[in-house]
Amino acid sequence: MDLAFSKEDLAFRDEVRAFIAEAFDDDMRARMDQSKNAHIDKAGQVRWLKRLHDKGWIAPDWPEEYGGTGWSHSRKYIFEMEMALAGAPSTSNMGLTMCAPVVMAFGTPEQKAQHLPKILSTDVWWCQGYSEPGSGSDLASLSLKAELDGDHYVLNGSKIWTTYAQWADWMFCLVRTSNEAIRQVGISFLLLDMKTPGISIVPLPTLDGPAQGEQEINQVFFENVRVPVSNRIGEEGQGWTYAKYLLQFERGNPYAPGLTHQLEKVKRIASLQASDGGGKLVHDPAFRRKLAEMQIKVDTLNATELRVFGARVTGETLGAVSSMFKLEGSQAQQAITELALEAAGVYAAPFVRDTWAEIRGERNEPRAGPDYAATLAPHYFNYRKTSIYAGSNEIQHNIMAKMVLGL
Repeated sequence: MDLAFSKEDLAFRDEVRAFIAEAFDDDMRARMDQSKNAHIDKAGQVRWLKRLHDKGWIAPDWPEEYGGTGWSHSRKYIFEMEMALAGAPSTSNMGLTMCAPVVMAFGTPEQKAQHLPKILSTDVWWCQGYSEPGSGSDLASLSLKAELDGDHYVLNGSKIWTTYAQWADWMFCLVRTSNEAIRQVGISFLLLDMKTPGISIVPLPTLDGPAQGEQEINQVFFENVRVPVSNRIGEEGQGWTYAKYLLQFERGNPYAPGLTHQLEKVKRIASLQASDGGGKLVHDPAFRRKLAEMQIKVDTLNATELRVFGARVTGETLGAVSSMFKLEGSQAQQAITELALEAAGVYAAPFVRDTWAEIRGERNEPRAGPDYAATLAPHYFNYRKTSIYAGSNEIQHNIMAKMVLGL
């Protein structure tokens, strides 16, 4: 594989940098810098995505026929890396990267026409309805009932850990349409309007103490919620097949660009903080060894992602490789947040409840320590979830053992 960029690729890199310099405005930068969970509020996120849409860059992985960029793998890599290094908001959301591929692959022409243009333009926001109380990594045990009543399904039950459900206009949801000896057989895949009567959303507080606009996860309750049968993706009882297809996209996103940005931030902190032995922490031999070990892991993952995603140009699917990416990427994310805490030392301990108050022009109490320290502990606590969501890391080990080693 040729890892050298062409002159055209380098010119594209300059174009991406120029776009970021103009579109990533001061308010977004301030919110990202002081975000406790690496996201900004919905208004800022939509503003960012619409600028990408206007530029034609919002869906690098979509086929051109649906509005994708048609970029080469090298250009996708350049785009993702430059966005990450700039600390820009994520270019992915659940509609763009998870729901849309399923609609493209298994949806009816009517479903594609209804949903894909609005997902692309960010006029409709999506959330995911997979996990349930007592049914997380064992997703096949889900019990949200969807009973057929004429041309509608009637839903009763709940979903949990539903990221940004309070923002969502629509949900893609796994439901149980029948009880079979093989549990996966009775699962169907529905698209549902979150304004449908009978849906209620309850926020779940988290240890990072999110500021206004940063509330992240919720539990969603369904009480006699009627969903048209026409909103079902594919065949009844085949939802497990579509869910597995979707999980390749949820687990198989590149981690290296974001990890590179996070590690560079740790290096900057270490260059400012004093070590116990005098001098700056970045020169401390023990801490330098930890940084070097993490740099090797990030570089290795980056090379692997380049190789694997490059092969997808030929039509290869990720399969079990997506589990490997999720496993290695999530472990690296957690390790880097630990390094950041170590670098900041005691300055990471004070709890700032609302890190966005000053950005909103509201009075805020003076902080103890540098501004960058306020989000480090929240990041650490928030990133404990990465080894659990999208299937716990133990599940990823099982998938690789079965699909790669044949165990």
